[in-house]
Amino acid sequence: LPVIPTLSPGASSFPHHRATLRLSEKFILLLILSAFITLCFGAFFFLPDNSKHKRFDFGLEDVLIPHIESEKEARHSSRQVIHGVGGHDEHRLRDKIRADHERALQEAKEKLRKSKEELKAEIQTEKTKVVEDLKKKDGPKPLPPVPMPKLVGVSDGDPGDSDTKEKRDKIREMMKHAWDSYRQYGWGHNELKPIAKKGHSTNIFGNSQMGATIVDALDTLYIMGLHDEFKDGQEWIEQNLDFSVNAEVSVFEVNIRFIGGLLAAYYLSGQEVFKVKAVQLAEKLLPAFNTPTGIPWAMVNLKSGVGRNWGWASAGSSILAEFGTLHMEFVHLTYLTGNPAYYQKVMHIRKLLAKMDRPNGLYPNYLNPRTGRWGQHHTSVGGLGDSFYEYLLKAWLMSDKTDTEARKTYDDAIEAIERHLIRKSNGGLTFIGEWKNGHLERKMGHLTCFAGGMFALGADGSPDDKAGHYLQLGAEIAHTCHESYDRTVLKLGPEAFKFDSGLEAVAVRQNEKYYILRPEVIETYWYMWRFTHDPKYRQWGWEAVQAIDKYCRVSGGFSGVKDVYSSNPTYDDVQQSFFLAETLKYLYLLFSSDELLPLENWVFNTEAHPLPVLHLGNITLPGSETQR
Repeated sequence: LPVIPTLSPGASSFPHHRATLRLSEKFILLLILSAFITLCFGAFFFLPDNSKHKRFDFGLEDVLIPHIESEKEARHSSRQVIHGVGGHDEHRLRDKIRADHERALQEAKEKLRKSKEELKAEIQTEKTKVVEDLKKKDGPKPLPPVPMPKLVGVSDGDPGDSDTKEKRDKIREMMKHAWDSYRQYGWGHNELKPIAKKGHSTNIFGNSQMGATIVDALDTLYIMGLHDEFKDGQEWIEQNLDFSVNAEVSVFEVNIRFIGGLLAAYYLSGQEVFKVKAVQLAEKLLPAFNTPTGIPWAMVNLKSGVGRNWGWASAGSSILAEFGTLHMEFVHLTYLTGNPAYYQKVMHIRKLLAKMDRPNGLYPNYLNPRTGRWGQHHTSVGGLGDSFYEYLLKAWLMSDKTDTEARKTYDDAIEAIERHLIRKSNGGLTFIGEWKNGHLERKMGHLTCFAGGMFALGADGSPDDKAGHYLQLGAEIAHTCHESYDRTVLKLGPEAFKFDSGLEAVAVRQNEKYYILRPEVIETYWYMWRFTHDPKYRQWGWEAVQAIDKYCRVSGGFSGVKDVYSSNPTYDDVQQSFFLAETLKYLYLLFSSDELLPLENWVFNTEAHPLPVLHLGNITLPGSETQR
């Protein structure tokens, strides 16, 4: 081991180093003394007097200390200090600052002791609180009071004779069965699987449970007098309907089912919650219009606002029947909110379409929202095109027949459709074909059958005294569509049917033989009944009631069937929300008196949700002046 030398206590092992250390100590002491004298000298000459010093302190408190409640109190404190009573307030303020600092330090120490999970939970709680506070502070302003449109015939509609009343009661019972089954097995889900007895949804609603059947069925429940069921639906909407979900939804479907359903429920019942929810949802749809042309995307994420189009649509196009079926609901949104954005969005679409060339005067089903050019030249009055034409006519009707631009656009479109798409089969059946790449496909879809009712609805006001012609055209389409039902085993119509090779009004392909509880044929029966009162339309409607009740009814609700030509069909196990919104509503109206929702006062959206005619008179919709 090395030997460590011992040192004598009095002797220095490093005498030269010790002398250098003493010199530097003296130098440091001299520097400190100089600084102290300079500080005292500066304080004496340059610091403000006592009263200014106190005011400066309290000014700092206003800015830095979060305990001052309001501007008024801050001004009051400031005035008190200027006329203060001495140093007592100053000491109290300093004590307060010190106490705050000590408390903050203590909180920080406590936070450091917490686990990562506890800190995360705390941060989330704080974030939630901030969001809630912002909602309270900057939340939706109360909607402006607007005069309620004239509401006529919102209930009853007793048909008078007992036979018709009995049939109407049967339809009401079917509605109750459909609703009760959904209430028991699918409550809160978008739709119902009546065989499996559980909830069901499709991609049009994203991955969310938004209670589509509840919203879609409300107005049907109301006009049928099923008020307990209506109240249940209202309570669910008040407590559970939330649109701040991370879900990618169809703009078109959510508009016609949800916004249309909520607005109709509001107008019928007067319950504010429906109006508020409709506006909340509409605000979530507006980002879909953020495209180079203003033509909206087909889908939008309700949370992020990001939009896109269906992958199957021609060259990334938007679809005519989707971006062209917003007008009715958006005009009502502007009317109820005073926000011109909704009206301006739909009018911009109309103006853009008016400037575009149309092949043979026809509107193709696809339009690219980036380029503003048509996609594939495919024109249809059925799927992809149908409700665009319907909403041109209904925009005119809903405006109390003042929107003449909409009426002219409708008339021009129908003239081109008659010239190029409407034909008579060898067997004498009038049908509406589809235009595809320069030739007519002699096929008609179940969806196209709504057009009979549209022609009848638009007959009054037709150019060149053609009202009789269009009423007759509506009757011919109704007859053709009834034949498509009558030529099946189940007496229910297929999804599509052809008019060639000796076969007429019959489906050929297996994937076109299904019936999914669709309403369009019954919708046309109802309109034709209203305008003609020909008893055959009630007779045809009753045939449909009996067939649906016999072949589609199951213990857990109503299901579509996969083959209407089979005497032993398999079920598709879906109770569509539109069955309650449209099919059963149109049947109920068919067996009611004309006093229930008279067409002079109400216009039905494409999901059969009734919206009142806006008798605006001299009132101008916000935003309309900028569109002229």
